[in-house]
Amino acid sequence: MSDYIRPTWDEYFFGVMEAVSKRGSCDRGRSGCVIVKNKQILTSGYVGAPSGFPQCDEVGHQIKKTIHEDGTISEHCCRTLHAENNAILQAAKNGISLKDSTLYCRMTPCRNCAMSIVSVGIKEVKCQRKYKNAFEGEEILNQGGVKISYISEDVEKY
Repeated sequence: MSDYIRPTWDEYFFGVMEAVSKRGSCDRGRSGCVIVKNKQILTSGYVGAPSGFPQCDEVGHQIKKTIHEDGTISEHCCRTLHAENNAILQAAKNGISLKDSTLYCRMTPCRNCAMSIVSVGIKEVKCQRKYKNAFEGEEILNQGGVKISYISEDVEKY
């Protein structure tokens, strides 16, 4: 008998997500995403600019400042698409339905990704950690009837 402990399905899919994230081309949030249904991977995505466009790792970031309702200002790189949207777009490109699937990601999806998740019929989101502005994505997912859970309540730092 071996001491090997076979990973759970969640551990397996989070491990695949980690491998996918290594392809990310923006160091401000190098993350990945896998979307699964019936224990089968349907699609994956990572942070990166659209195919054929310059990548942050090659030409630097394209930073935009956002002024929030409470007056705080944050900076975001807008050269790239988030991992969740890239995974959803790959599915669309290849004619794959994401209805009733589960999305695995590094941190709480942002507002825009959450809207895409709800729109394509994903039923559950599993995150490793929270995003610094988790409430925006969580609110949209909750309104859309998408279950969200976390491995850790820690906030992702990058």
